[in-house]
Amino acid sequence: MSSVRILVVDDHTLFRKGLISLLRQQEGLDVVGEAKDGDEGVRLATQLRPDMVLMDVKMPNHNGIQATQTIRERLSDTRVIMLTMSEEDVDLFAAVKAGANGYLIKSVEPEQLISSIRLLSKGEPVITHAMAAKLLGEFRAIAKKAELPVERSPSALTDRETEILQCIAKGQSNKEIGVHLGISENTVKIHLKNILRKLHMNNRVQAAIYAHQHGLTERPDRPRPQT
Repeated sequence: MSSVRILVVDDHTLFRKGLISLLRQQEGLDVVGEAKDGDEGVRLATQLRPDMVLMDVKMPNHNGIQATQTIRERLSDTRVIMLTMSEEDVDLFAAVKAGANGYLIKSVEPEQLISSIRLLSKGEPVITHAMAAKLLGEFRAIAKKAELPVERSPSALTDRETEILQCIAKGQSNKEIGVHLGISENTVKIHLKNILRKLHMNNRVQAAIYAHQHGLTERPDRPRPQT
């Protein structure tokens, strides 16, 4: 199995160097570059095309949110984990809107960070329980303000995709969705990719917000055809 190629972007030299040292001790993780601010992060990401970027939020020049949006626009396959001291709702929601695939606080245990990187490399969402609770608690408020084009209609989704979207809105992982619907985890990943493509979204958190906005979580369960 190929290694996960990682770019670390953080303006605090001591933290950045320590994080790189930790990552380089892990099997299957390959640090391909480091950047001290958002501008350098965007430049190196474009040049190196890493599988994953660990991105700070508060940085000079391009901040982490701006850098994440630029990277995700240029490199749709590169995943971004915000790794920050900020537990502010505004930063969390801005990161999600920018296309971040994960949001972790810097106080996270090293084992949890490594586990999160491996999960994200497999397509699983990455977020601390505390931040997930904030997202779930604010879904309806966000939905009222969400700037979603009217053409993103639930009718564009198949029944199976709608079922999976409902599960995503409940915070279920791909594995949990597969068990719940009686399909393989890989099939869930394929359906999720199609859902995001049809709704023109970057990640499952945005999809979950969409589901709450359109009342999909309140729909009664349909009979589940086998897939």
